[in-house]
Amino acid sequence: MSGFDETYDFVVVGSGGGSMCSALAMRAAGKSVLIIEKTNLIGGTTARSGGVMWIPNNPFMKRDGVEDSLEKATAYLDSVVGDHNDTPGATRARRQAYLIEGPKMIEFLLGQGLKFTRVSYWPDYNDERPGSSEPGRTVVAELFDVNELGPWKARLRPNFLTLFATLEEALQLPDFKRSWASKKIMLKVGLRTIFAKVRGKHYVTAGGALQGRMLQAAVKAGVEFRTDAPVRELIEQDGAITGVVSEMDGKTVRIGARLGVLVNAGGFAHNQAMRDQYQPGTSAQWTNTAEGDTGEMILEMMRHGAAIAQMEEMVGNQMSIPPGQEKDPVKPVVQGMAAPHAIVVDQSGVRYMNEAGSYMAFCKNMLERNREVPAIPSWEIFDADYISKYMLAGTMPGSKKPDRWFQEGFLKKADTLEALAPLINIPPDRLRTTVDRFNGFVAKNHDDDFQRGDRAYDQWLGDSFHKPNASLGAIAKGPFYAMPVVPGDVGTYGGVVTDPNARVLREDGSPIPGLYATGVSTASVMGRSYPGAGASVGPSFVWGYIAAKHALTTA
Repeated sequence: MSGFDETYDFVVVGSGGGSMCSALAMRAAGKSVLIIEKTNLIGGTTARSGGVMWIPNNPFMKRDGVEDSLEKATAYLDSVVGDHNDTPGATRARRQAYLIEGPKMIEFLLGQGLKFTRVSYWPDYNDERPGSSEPGRTVVAELFDVNELGPWKARLRPNFLTLFATLEEALQLPDFKRSWASKKIMLKVGLRTIFAKVRGKHYVTAGGALQGRMLQAAVKAGVEFRTDAPVRELIEQDGAITGVVSEMDGKTVRIGARLGVLVNAGGFAHNQAMRDQYQPGTSAQWTNTAEGDTGEMILEMMRHGAAIAQMEEMVGNQMSIPPGQEKDPVKPVVQGMAAPHAIVVDQSGVRYMNEAGSYMAFCKNMLERNREVPAIPSWEIFDADYISKYMLAGTMPGSKKPDRWFQEGFLKKADTLEALAPLINIPPDRLRTTVDRFNGFVAKNHDDDFQRGDRAYDQWLGDSFHKPNASLGAIAKGPFYAMPVVPGDVGTYGGVVTDPNARVLREDGSPIPGLYATGVSTASVMGRSYPGAGASVGPSFVWGYIAAKHALTTA
């Protein structure tokens, strides 16, 4: 190879989920790897996220005696994802590759010294479907002392959760006022925090732990990193991608890649023009992705003939953004609507979904409803019982809400539903009818309209202390409240089309030699669905691993 300022065996664009996994596979084979990150921090949106990977039939399920198999997982994805002509990222061949290679990827990383485990109970999001797992198929990193990174610590993107708590512990902490088990967890976390500070440790959790551990392993393995180095072009020679052009320290640098280039540069969540084109009704102001998620690498791959698909999809994450937090990098998500004493209505005052569905399903429902009836924002309607028991827009249960929320109209409050309705421009009789209908379902312990509370996932996301149904509770105790909800996201879900080997495909289905992609730079293997927690991070890791394995066969 000639005409390059530097040359490596493998070049990875972006430092999110699958990047370091791919790099570790390359380094295990003795190949040189460069990861190029355009921002000043390493880890991508994955580092900021919950850091969960959805990996069916993983070794931790076997360790804990949780039943799963390739056949069972296949049945589940066949049911949830299905075969559709308009989801070429989710072909049966790609789904099978994911299910077969996922456990192998985890075993490989464990062999590299990574420390993972599973959350003991996190049901698949469609647990009513054949092949689902009620205990769940999650894989997460163990808590990580970020001080072990030494000078690299300052280069790891911070996580949204700053507690010295595992993700499983953090999920239970909001119940500390009502549960002795949660009180014990709070005490455990408190003691861990004290002892950590005494011993000079600084634990990170969730995506911070996942990417912190991956970064540590990659540095130890000899992977090279460049930050503040946006890639401007993919270099094509004789029909193959052979390198990249990057801006580094104010200079243009041509970097060769003997075995290929892997693009893992995120989607286009911060690119409003692309959102308007592919996802009308959504906003770059409602995303929790890292700031580098701007879509230019998808456009660059398209310039080289890459096919795209599923661009209208996103990993929705419903949000209520309080005044003053509009520009915060991490905005409050609203998961509590699966809990009792709350529903969601459109701007006409009609309830239109199972509020306990997954975050992606929730936002898809909102966007679809908005095509018929104004539903962006929708309104969460809840009562005094709800506000006393559950978290609200990032605040703890029962805490006093900021005066600014009421003064600026973010949180509406009234003594009766009839008085609340005009505050959100809904006819009082319509809101009363909607709430009475829901309360009637609560009384007979079944939601006839949307089956909320029927699934294990609904129950898990609700309130385990509320009987007889963890997700159904009457909206009856004043004062009553309304809060706007918008279809936010944690990433777009469409991009270039790739094959079972993670190779980027042209419109005619032929691969572009030397070009691989993973993560949300690609059209998801999950199609238009989100089967379980970690259904975007998991595929990012798996296809990064697969890309490296395939590229090594071309050496």
